[in-house]
Amino acid sequence: MPRIALPGREELSPEQQRVHDGVVSGPRGTIIGPLRAAIHNPELAEKWSALGEVLRFRTALPKRLNELAIIITARRFGSQIEWWVHARAAAEAGLPEAVIEAIRHAAPPAFDDAADGEIYAFTRALHHEGIVPQPLYDAVLARWGTRGVVDLTALIGYYTMVSYTLNNHDIPLPDGVAPPLAGQGLTNLAEAAA
Repeated sequence: MPRIALPGREELSPEQQRVHDGVVSGPRGTIIGPLRAAIHNPELAEKWSALGEVLRFRTALPKRLNELAIIITARRFGSQIEWWVHARAAAEAGLPEAVIEAIRHAAPPAFDDAADGEIYAFTRALHHEGIVPQPLYDAVLARWGTRGVVDLTALIGYYTMVSYTLNNHDIPLPDGVAPPLAGQGLTNLAEAAA
């Protein structure tokens, strides 16, 4: 059960309906995640949605790498909805199923692509240390440029906020969807890869 009310469109104020309709008519096509909570503050929901669209759909990184950083974040915080949405998106973007499954099971994945490994290490370092070591930062900077390293850092921070919101308000998975993650966070993964 969610910890806050999650009103349907017909229960929203006119301003909330305007924001809801804007989100649904955009690239997301639906509201199933944190915007269900944010809609209680229409201005927050509108700006959140705009930022999310930039970070999910218009970064300097390929979609596969964006989705890799997002599923690492989802797993780090045990965010069921975030994982459910983005593991499918990661597979569609070409991330190998073996990598997705390793992350889901909090095991270190084997990467065939050096760029994937760099994004994985960058995301983990930022989550666990709050800063990325200089050689790794420099590698991502060299590969994706200043915009790429800025976009990646913002993406990780944004999806951390998404995880916190989904988890703290107990936003449920859609009806009929079983929780895809067992346990919470990447503790085992962090220890295994240390």
